[in-house]
Amino acid sequence: MSEDEMTNYRIAVIGGTGPQGKGLGYRFARGGHDVVLGSRAAEKAETVAAEVRERLGEAAGSVTGAANADAVAACDVVLLAVPYDGHDELVASLPLAGKTVISCVNPLAFDKRGAHGRVINAGEGSAAESAQEIAPEATVVGAFHNVSAVGLWGAEEYLDEDVIVVGDVVEAKQVAMDLAASVTGRVGIDGGKLRLARQLEPFTAVLISINRKYKVHAGIRVTGLDAH
Repeated sequence: MSEDEMTNYRIAVIGGTGPQGKGLGYRFARGGHDVVLGSRAAEKAETVAAEVRERLGEAAGSVTGAANADAVAACDVVLLAVPYDGHDELVASLPLAGKTVISCVNPLAFDKRGAHGRVINAGEGSAAESAQEIAPEATVVGAFHNVSAVGLWGAEEYLDEDVIVVGDVVEAKQVAMDLAASVTGRVGIDGGKLRLARQLEPFTAVLISINRKYKVHAGIRVTGLDAH
């Protein structure tokens, strides 16, 4: 996708002061999009936004900070990059009607054997589906679940991996697929319906296990596709 073909989005990153949110906000802004980092405290959000702006330098999209609800109100696209604990209450508090909502929330648990996926709704749900149920007037897609926060904030121009996007509305999936190009240098991959977030979210536990074993920050590559 050329720069002339790229749509510029204005994105509220909820959880924007955490490692994943900050890293994705940095990559989106680096790709020319405008980003509002959201936090419970506007002052904290602006402090992190200043850190991202300093890292970006020139020729990038704008990065500002705001309280969560104000960030959402200012944007058409909302990224949920928050811990699963407290997720439902936070989503219910946000003015998400009419927004395209991208969830990268991973419901994980940890014990002495390592990371594993939490069972949501007796195995018939996911964080992304919960967000859609709580905010029925928004359009929720799942994406960026498996991207390392360390890699996002790293020095590489693009991460050598693919972003898989799931959702029930093609146009909303396309937004997340477009944004993936700011992270990987190529459009994201349409992985199917929103219910497949039930597989994408806990798969992050597998990558965490690989990272611990091999001392790396692993990602996912999908082979067998022509250039996309």
